[in-house]
Amino acid sequence: MIRKIIHIDEEKCNGCGLCAEACHEGAIDIVEREAPEYDHEAVKKAQEAKKMEEMKHMHHEGGCPGSRMMQFEQKETENTPVAAGKPVSRLAQWPCQIKLVPTQAPFFDGAKLLIAADCTAYAYANMHEDFMRGKVTIIGCPKLDAVDYTDKLTEIIRNNDIKNVTIVRMEVPCCGGLQRAAESALRNSGKFIPWQIVTISRDGKILD
Repeated sequence: MIRKIIHIDEEKCNGCGLCAEACHEGAIDIVEREAPEYDHEAVKKAQEAKKMEEMKHMHHEGGCPGSRMMQFEQKETENTPVAAGKPVSRLAQWPCQIKLVPTQAPFFDGAKLLIAADCTAYAYANMHEDFMRGKVTIIGCPKLDAVDYTDKLTEIIRNNDIKNVTIVRMEVPCCGGLQRAAESALRNSGKFIPWQIVTISRDGKILD
């Protein structure tokens, strides 16, 4: 991940705090710490003069006074840890619709394949963590698309190194079309691949 790292030019900064006051984003904070002794009266006069200069600059030219003493550096960093409880997308590729996804693609190589009904992600709250994480996800609804996915899914499984298949469907009858297409594709592919079916209830529970 590329992040901008802020460095303060200490030769230009006297710790007056005007940048923190003027920053509309609240991105600057003044933290008290030990510092060399200085002439309080001289600093006070300098602050007043600088404040007038900064306000005049902001009025006529716009801009943030703090930006003049900051330098930005592009730096490669580790991915920032996600705050506890904050959901994270586990979608590993794009597109994800069965009708749009190619039958052969690098992201299928060695993939654990999740074939999911559209509605499962809305009915089952923890879909990303419990099912999508670590998998290539493709989704569809045979009722809305009015199509038999069998041939497309057969080509995906046959032409790629798929490690296993998970089918997640809703309990409603129309989702049976997705399950039948996936099962037929597994048989037609000529491969023996571990697979499982998970059914989600309309109130978001796993039924089997």
